[in-house]
Amino acid sequence: MTSVAALPAPGARRGAPYENWRPPIVGVTVLAIVRNGRLLLLQLHDGSYVLPTSGVEDEQSPEEAAQGALTGLLPGLPVQRRVVVDWVQMRRRQVFTHVVVTEPLTGPEVRALTYRDPRADVQVLPTARALAMLPPRAQLRAVLGLQAASIGAVLHLNDGQIARVEDVLPRSARSRTSGRR
Repeated sequence: MTSVAALPAPGARRGAPYENWRPPIVGVTVLAIVRNGRLLLLQLHDGSYVLPTSGVEDEQSPEEAAQGALTGLLPGLPVQRRVVVDWVQMRRRQVFTHVVVTEPLTGPEVRALTYRDPRADVQVLPTARALAMLPPRAQLRAVLGLQAASIGAVLHLNDGQIARVEDVLPRSARSRTSGRR
């Protein structure tokens, strides 16, 4: 039998913030750019479209986790860099999604790619059409990710609102890379 002294006092659990008592979920979304103004999406068997995603395990960077989302290229997916970090407070935990962008892929490279889930097919669509096919939250991440990639920045979102813009390329390098596309 448990003694009354061994039971926690009423309200003792309230010392920790309610919304953060579970470990955060950390994931990565891949913006796979295909040459000639196209974007790689996944078409689910129900007809909806999503961006390739993967979970980020302990001791793993988002760029390393992106390699597990799309496989098939021998040197690995040519991840360029992180462009967006999106933070959302869910009811009982925080959710962090890192958006990484790839170097522009060629047609043969795209045909070699497979997604980790066989219920989704890799599709390549013109960027404007691809963005229109995505759900609103994914659409926001994709648009902001493409913009951040073009200006050499990392955007930090706080529940869908831009919280901070962090420059990753010096201005001189940014002006040289923006003329390449």
